[in-house]
Amino acid sequence: MPLVTTQRTGLVEQVIAQMRTLVSSGEWPLGERIPTESELVTALGVGRNTVREAVRALAHAGLLEVRQGDGTFVRATNELSGAVRRLCGSELRRILEVRRALEVEAARLAAAARTDDDLAELDALLTARDAALEQRDPEQVVDRDTRFHLRLVAASHNVLLIGLYEGISEAVQSSVATTFDPASVTQVSHTALLDAVRSGDAREAAAEAGGFLDELLDSLGAQPEKPTSPGA
Repeated sequence: MPLVTTQRTGLVEQVIAQMRTLVSSGEWPLGERIPTESELVTALGVGRNTVREAVRALAHAGLLEVRQGDGTFVRATNELSGAVRRLCGSELRRILEVRRALEVEAARLAAAARTDDDLAELDALLTARDAALEQRDPEQVVDRDTRFHLRLVAASHNVLLIGLYEGISEAVQSSVATTFDPASVTQVSHTALLDAVRSGDAREAAAEAGGFLDELLDSLGAQPEKPTSPGA
């Protein structure tokens, strides 16, 4: 989606809206540098102060990050994810705690609400995840594990819960990447979690969802916190 010249009313709001769309659509990819201030001024047909004000607003919302001398980078694709990153910073424990709260309830609900299509997709994702683990392919493990958790939450069929979880999906992916050990194939299995959801055992599903995150949280107490990558 190309930038277009704005109208003369509400210039800052129009620029913010265009830039937010470019970020959320992936036109400006997560972790990548956006066009320079001069390029934005030319493309948008507005003054430098307008561009600076828009960038400042989006940086405050957590979508952009201004790095002095290096440029402005995409930090999150939506305000909720940006808020989570701003509140949690690089604190892995905070991210895992939020994940636990949402995933435990999602697993409990999914045990009652999941459909055959949900189970088929979860089976496929878990098989792909485990295959990536065996191959010790970090990139594929992180991608498929994150997608498995997103799909499990979707199986809850609670629209608000799904929206909240999707809003922190970038932080979830970052936490998966941080806790994955490519030197070991002895990783947390999600087979029991999926089996509990399949059998409709809400209590067991919630216990399994919370159990593996509790293990990760406990492990943080014995070793220094590992910062998550701002571009993950």
